[in-house]
Amino acid sequence: MSVARRILNPYLRLTEKRHLERVEDPVALRRSFEFKARLFFRAPFGTRYETGALGGVPVQWATAKGVRREAGPLLLHLHGGGYVFGSSTTHRAMLARLSQLTGLPACLPDYRLAPEHPFPAAVEDALAVYRAVEDWPGGVVIGGDSAGGGLALAVVAEVLRAGGKAPLGVFAMSPLTDLTYSGESVAANARADVMLPASRVEESAEMYLAGADAKDPRASPLYADFTGGPPVWICAGDTEILLDDTRRMAERLKAQGVPVDLRIEHDLPHVWPYFQGLMPEAMVTLREIAGWVSSLSPRTAGS
Repeated sequence: MSVARRILNPYLRLTEKRHLERVEDPVALRRSFEFKARLFFRAPFGTRYETGALGGVPVQWATAKGVRREAGPLLLHLHGGGYVFGSSTTHRAMLARLSQLTGLPACLPDYRLAPEHPFPAAVEDALAVYRAVEDWPGGVVIGGDSAGGGLALAVVAEVLRAGGKAPLGVFAMSPLTDLTYSGESVAANARADVMLPASRVEESAEMYLAGADAKDPRASPLYADFTGGPPVWICAGDTEILLDDTRRMAERLKAQGVPVDLRIEHDLPHVWPYFQGLMPEAMVTLREIAGWVSSLSPRTAGS
């Protein structure tokens, strides 16, 4: 265990978990997250950020020094935040680091957020962006963290269902894959999880779903069909309330014939790669993802 992890875990428990337990206003939550992301997380020197739009959806590009946007494949990353907060800006430093490690450009959509724009707005936006880049030279690798990880998987399931062009692969960091929150780890890890409060999960799901079926595969990809899908890299920490979202997702994917690389790490916080620059374990995992991305090819993705 690194010294950074020994410091970070109690810090997150005392600050972020308590904050998430108490905050009621989504706008205040967004502002707080944006401020902290700008304050604590730095991209590699020379990173370029550019804004634009794809498929009618705002996006932000994060390109490390020396990386050309035209390089392929493209890293398409969907940010986390429970479908209520988070943005391309809160997550761009992590994707800039992944751009540096892979030598590839990264694109982060700003999909619409709940409660102003409930389900299926996020899925519609993510699909629109994916369809705008599906013919990217060299292909597309789609990824996401937390809710964004679930969203990335949902996008792939929708693409497969429609007979579209699948991405080269999918990476999901601590993904939210089951909005019924039926996994045993939600209760079993309620105290151990240093960041996510189990007491708020049903409320957050209701805010996003607005009465829709939590088992709709577009909302909960755990219930989707991935037959014929591309390789998936997926991870979670063993103390997370979403641990079973990852374990069960990996089992379902394998049962449907999808190649899966599963990583369950000990006592790491929710979406620990986000803490790149602060915690060595974050960089280890980002390097693993970069190596996995480099191993992909159109042939292994079945495209």
